[in-house]
Amino acid sequence: MRVIRQGYAAALFLSSIAAASAQAPTPTPVPQQTTVERQVRALANRDTQIGIYLNVLPDCTSGPLPTIRLVTAPAAGKVVVKSAKAKATNYKACLALEVPAYVAFYKAPPEFLGDDALTIEVKYQGGRTEIQKITVKVSGPGGAQKI
Repeated sequence: MRVIRQGYAAALFLSSIAAASAQAPTPTPVPQQTTVERQVRALANRDTQIGIYLNVLPDCTSGPLPTIRLVTAPAAGKVVVKSAKAKATNYKACLALEVPAYVAFYKAPPEFLGDDALTIEVKYQGGRTEIQKITVKVSGPGGAQKI
């Protein structure tokens, strides 16, 4: 009789654990794809930073860098991505960090003035994808100054 009670108690204990884990809140899923639209001001014939891409883990170390793809090329200018090191202080819970990053630059030809548009796809590990629609407003010398 004792063995049956112990077996019944163990089954009751395991079923209560299963019920507790079934009632635990599920984490909110991260959207698999988001679209961001933004504008950048640039001078003709000058490299202008249009994006920086990095991956900082909760322990303040670098995670795998995302993959970057130019979906729609700009009509007039060129886009170049370079490797870099990003330094930051007081970023989330990190007081100071230095991690590898990719930096995207846009450069318009010397004679171009006006708006140029491009689309970049950024894929992070884990399946999250960000589509960035960037409008670059290119002006001549002195056009970027605000008085």
